[in-house]
Amino acid sequence: MAAGVAATDAAATDRERSALIVAALALPGILPANAYAQAAPDEALVALRYYDYRDWQPGAARMSVRSPSLYALMPLGENSAIETTLVHDTMSGASPLFHDTLSGASGIGVTDHRAAGDVKLTTYIDGNALAAGVAYSHERDYISRAASLEWRHWTDDRNRTYAIGLGAARDRIHSVNAIATSRRRETYDLLLGVTQVLNAGAVVESTLTWSQGRGYYSDPYKLLDARPDRRRIVSWLTRYNQYLPRMDATVRIAYRYLDDSFGDRSHMVEASWVQPLPAGFTLTPTLRYYTQSAARFYRDPPFPQGFVDSDVHTADTRLSAFGAVTAGVRLAKALPGAVTVDVAFNFYRQKPSWRAGGGSPGLDEFSARWIEAGIEKRF
Repeated sequence: MAAGVAATDAAATDRERSALIVAALALPGILPANAYAQAAPDEALVALRYYDYRDWQPGAARMSVRSPSLYALMPLGENSAIETTLVHDTMSGASPLFHDTLSGASGIGVTDHRAAGDVKLTTYIDGNALAAGVAYSHERDYISRAASLEWRHWTDDRNRTYAIGLGAARDRIHSVNAIATSRRRETYDLLLGVTQVLNAGAVVESTLTWSQGRGYYSDPYKLLDARPDRRRIVSWLTRYNQYLPRMDATVRIAYRYLDDSFGDRSHMVEASWVQPLPAGFTLTPTLRYYTQSAARFYRDPPFPQGFVDSDVHTADTRLSAFGAVTAGVRLAKALPGAVTVDVAFNFYRQKPSWRAGGGSPGLDEFSARWIEAGIEKRF
């Protein structure tokens, strides 16, 4: 889809362009902001965020995305809470190089707006939490509707949490170049997770997600792009947090493995250091390494040399083999009146040679940066 061509991390399949800024593989709409709370919240929260993203390749500026969002959480009595998110994205630029129908000679380029929102209701009953949610996203060429249901259970000592989540989404694709006209896709998701408190300063969480979809997966804005009409993705994410009393800091480590029926497999390792500072500041540097193999139907340049028209095939470099490094830092400040502000800067660099075992040949490196800023208020 026009918005989707901004993606650079092919492992994340839900709204590809957000892959760069999402470390976890939680199902869309399944995990509420207070997912780890073991009781209904007793205060409301309103948060405003702004996200500015740009990417480029050697000699070519590409995508630009600006995205303001609003999040609100409101207690409903003693045992329930409702939360909602509203997002509006503005995208412009050119999609990735190689076999792109929207930039270069066509002169069309990528311009789009996305309006999206979700609502979730969570009820807490005797060591359990049940959350139900719906989500809607609308772009010029893409409409998505989704629903989710999640159940969490805490053991009597509150040291272990089990989670089960179900999700379903139905999408309609209607590309502006008329290649995809009212094409459909539906996806069903399952999440299984467990969180264990190891001691007073350490907690580990492990989550398995399974996604099964069918329908239209090709990119209508890519020449010579014909993908399978079924897709299965299995991912395993484990996160470990350790508090260090002597430094009054927390180390966060995460590992994610993803297996895609398209044939690509990926690994992600991430480490963050959360350091409280004087005057209510908190500094969080983060470093992430990502590596993926190519989809079985990805064709290295020069393409379409030697391909058979009936075969599934793609020249989309997001499905190539590459490695990538992301470095980022976030600075937050607690203000009087239960207000918190934060700003973050992240830089991403992708190269085929950075993949463990070697990447796809003949591809330029890819770079991106994004800036986030936010303010939240508790009532």
